[in-house]
Amino acid sequence: MVKEIRIYIEGGGDDRDTKRKIRQGFSSFLKDIVQMARSQRIKWDIIVCGSRNNTFKSFKNALADFPDAFNVLLVDSEAPLKKDPWEHLKEQDNWELPGVDDTHCYLMVQAIEAWFIADIEALKKFYGKGFKENAISKNPNVETIDKDSLEPSLKAATRDTSKGDYQKIQHASKLLELMDVVKVRQAAPNCDRVFTTLTQIITQNNKLTDTNTTI
Repeated sequence: MVKEIRIYIEGGGDDRDTKRKIRQGFSSFLKDIVQMARSQRIKWDIIVCGSRNNTFKSFKNALADFPDAFNVLLVDSEAPLKKDPWEHLKEQDNWELPGVDDTHCYLMVQAIEAWFIADIEALKKFYGKGFKENAISKNPNVETIDKDSLEPSLKAATRDTSKGDYQKIQHASKLLELMDVVKVRQAAPNCDRVFTTLTQIITQNNKLTDTNTTI
């Protein structure tokens, strides 16, 4: 039975304050899962780790340091996703598989910017006057947009706004708070997978609790 979920996320740079802000952003974006977990008295913790290699290292350490927790990795895929998550990361980053199944591994395909592009209205609200919507790809399947074009398109769209061009470290936390989760889940199947799979794990936990109570 799951009593704690710990999710290790790529991003935030090397500064403690920017990591804290990204953590707040993800806490807001994932609030439906967070509230569901806490309603089942499941402890929830988001750990923002900086670089992807450091994130994977922290996740692997957590498997040993917090063996009773359900430890989760969330990183950019950095490329099109054609395999299961762990197999993709083994090929993409040459990471050794950690010995847990894919319910512990989630990918932002092909990068977190795809999630932002999924909700143009949130981008317009955040950047305001001068935002060039036409610079953003109209492809409704945001996961097929090449990773190398995601950030440049956001910079082009935001260059003439009062906030200046898109800066991941400075802007990502606020964008995560503004995103319409339903829109992002519809446009990005691997974002939806984060919600559906963790919801199933929490729901299963509730069923086990009810069974134990009945017994």
